[in-house]
Amino acid sequence: MPGRYYEEFAVGETIEHAKRRTISEADNQRFCDMTMNQQPLHLDADFAAETQFGERLVNGLYTMSLAVGVSIPETTDGTIVANLSYDAVEHPNPVFHGDTIRARSTVTDKRETSDGERGVVTMHVEAFKVVEGDDDVLVCEFDRTVLSEKRPEGEGDG
Repeated sequence: MPGRYYEEFAVGETIEHAKRRTISEADNQRFCDMTMNQQPLHLDADFAAETQFGERLVNGLYTMSLAVGVSIPETTDGTIVANLSYDAVEHPNPVFHGDTIRARSTVTDKRETSDGERGVVTMHVEAFKVVEGDDDVLVCEFDRTVLSEKRPEGEGDG
């Protein structure tokens, strides 16, 4: 099933994303390697043990990217023209190896482009660390703005 066309987004709706991901040490290591981020807080267990966190943290950009990735099936899979911006990014709580992340998106704004051929949709994305038997913990939040396809002419409602 493709993501949503512009017309299918409703301002104020919240979309709980079905996919979740448990972050491994290898995930964090590969992301840091690919992005050339050698911050010892992410990679050096001895260094991280001496910080307020007591262990290595998952790279915050990986957490943010993961939140975008798990949101794709229910939002923009096959219907996006481009990601336009990521704004107001915050990481209120740390993520560690072994944490499972889930996400939700709330549509905060939408408008047609000036030529009326596409639409711009803004979603507030929240990523949570899943805590069994307790309230999940917010670990990342940001606003994601996308350029979305409109439903092709002659295609029925989604």
